Amino acid sequence: MGVRGEIFSTRIILPNRTYFFNVKENRMGDIYLNIVESKNRETGGFDRQSVILFADDLQEFLKGFDESLRVLEKSVREKRRGGHVERQSAKPADRERKPQRPSHGKEAKGRRQEGSRKDGSRRLVVRKDRRD
Repeated sequence: MGVRGEIFSTRIILPNRTYFFNVKENRMGDIYLNIVESKNRETGGFDRQSVILFADDLQEFLKGFDESLRVLEKSVREKRRGGHVERQSAKPADRERKPQRPSHGKEAKGRRQEGSRKDGSRRLVVRKDRRD
């Protein structure tokens, strides 16, 4: 294992941002993918946003991701043809889900530790960090 549990890391450099794809293992032995977007700020420094996906959650995540990509590609094709792009919503079952309760303490500030919840389920962690 590499630095801080890193198993694999690669980056994609674009003109106005850089993406990092890091496969890591936490202290509890859970494998996860950490996707980081880093953008230069006009005032100097970087804005960093991170999404963490645990291996157990990837199949469900990829289903939603694939569906979103299909809609994106269709919308881009329609827009290039000069057509109107209509707003599409998720399946009715997805819209009926109850929103999760707001978290407390450190979690409310956007920083969560990797691992399992008390009930044993996994979570998707989104962070927004500002680096100077």
